[in-house]
Amino acid sequence: MDVDLIFKIAAIGILVAVLNQLLTRSGRDEQALMVVLAALIVVLMMIVQEIGQLFSMMKSVFGF
Repeated sequence: MDVDLIFKIAAIGILVAVLNQLLTRSGRDEQALMVVLAALIVVLMMIVQEIGQLFSMMKSVFGF
């Protein structure tokens, strides 16, 4: 796992927190929720790709 992935996830988290606060205070709660859900999906996809690479590496190391 690369340290860049952790920094990317942290940057997404900070950006989403700021956008969520901005949208919530302006009365756009539904859009704030959509931003949070979209960011959650993006981060989960990033993690799933890393897990897929991990399984591929394990498969090649153990010869399955």
